[in-house]
Amino acid sequence: MNPTLIGIAGIVLMVIVFLTRMPVSYVMTLVGLAGFSLLVSTQGALNMLAKDIYSVFASYGLTTIPLFILMGQLAFSSGISRRLYDTAYKFMGSTRGGLAIATVSACTAFGSVCGSSPATAATMATVGLPEMKRFKYADELATGAVASGGGLGMIMPPSVVLIVYGVLTEQSIGKLFVAGIVPAILITLLFCLAILVWCTIAPQQGPRGESFSWKERIKALGDLGETLLVFALVMGGLFFGWFTPTEAAAVGVFGVVAVSLLRRRLTWKGFVAALYETLRTSCMVMMLIAGAMVFGKFMAVTRIPFDIAQWIEHLNLAPILILAVIVLVYFVGGCFMDSLALVMLTVPIFLPLILHLGYDPIWFGIVIVMVTEMGVITPPVGINVYVVYGVALGMKEEVALESIFKGILPFLLAIFVGIALIALFPQLVLFLPNLMY
Repeated sequence: MNPTLIGIAGIVLMVIVFLTRMPVSYVMTLVGLAGFSLLVSTQGALNMLAKDIYSVFASYGLTTIPLFILMGQLAFSSGISRRLYDTAYKFMGSTRGGLAIATVSACTAFGSVCGSSPATAATMATVGLPEMKRFKYADELATGAVASGGGLGMIMPPSVVLIVYGVLTEQSIGKLFVAGIVPAILITLLFCLAILVWCTIAPQQGPRGESFSWKERIKALGDLGETLLVFALVMGGLFFGWFTPTEAAAVGVFGVVAVSLLRRRLTWKGFVAALYETLRTSCMVMMLIAGAMVFGKFMAVTRIPFDIAQWIEHLNLAPILILAVIVLVYFVGGCFMDSLALVMLTVPIFLPLILHLGYDPIWFGIVIVMVTEMGVITPPVGINVYVVYGVALGMKEEVALESIFKGILPFLLAIFVGIALIALFPQLVLFLPNLMY
């Protein structure tokens, strides 16, 4: 049979099985293994499977992932996330939609010590949803702000997706982390603007909350000290070359543990829970990477990725329009695939084309992360939406899935605006890495 037809059949089969909610990593592994067996040989496919899984779990570069996940879990268990939210609430809670703005701001701050989008969404849902319900916020704004704000954990360093992109493309993870800071702040501001506009048009979405004096607000800033300290320690060490990304992750874990112990906020039960969640999430991410590698080898022998890249290249469009086509591919793909799996599958396909067009690979990495951020909130596989829905059910809060998907629409528009700004003004991404490196 024609390799291209086998490849197309594999993609269709994979999408169909995705809809059964079978774990993405297993689907990619099984389809990739079966396809490679058909096109090459069963023995070659089994050898490839063993080699790819071993290489992922034995990779020194990927040890940053469990360490940064552990840092975020420890921050949650020790109450850092709740203190971040309380500080943001005291500054912005009294404005219309202020609690949603506080939630988005806290998501950005927590993302700086977490790096995982679902983890950020779950944490802020636990902290923010009850407060917004208490102040009579509409379900659309309350859940939409949490689900969309959780996606900021993908952009704000340390980001697991940026680490994987750096490993795939052999780009400096330190540069990628630095490049993500300004876009993360930009998206945060656009989210806040979207909330303000929405609440101006529909005031019932976000009523005003409690007002605090400036004395109370300034006092609350003290709760930001620990987060700023850990973030400065991790990022400063990367900036100045004191340690590698893996060492930076280990230092970050040590910093969170030290702060938590000094404040006497980390219990033994919380510590064990953080270790369990870290192990579970890390294994999921590692299996995703391994599965994507297996499926990627299958795609390589079908030559479909190269045919797609050549087709886009021969469209005779301006580079910016070709970029728009690639962004559209990522947007549509993000509706059906996990963001990390999508990056693993597609970056090796499109990176050579992007380099040929003269775009910077660091800049492209940030654009891709911003596009895949939309994937975590778009149906039918918007993982953050299901995380928020699950947390709401666990807290006995009645929220319809339709309300959450409706609530993310203004935030999707804000991300599109952010991507357009980054495309028109690449220096928004590149000036910090160029300055620091």
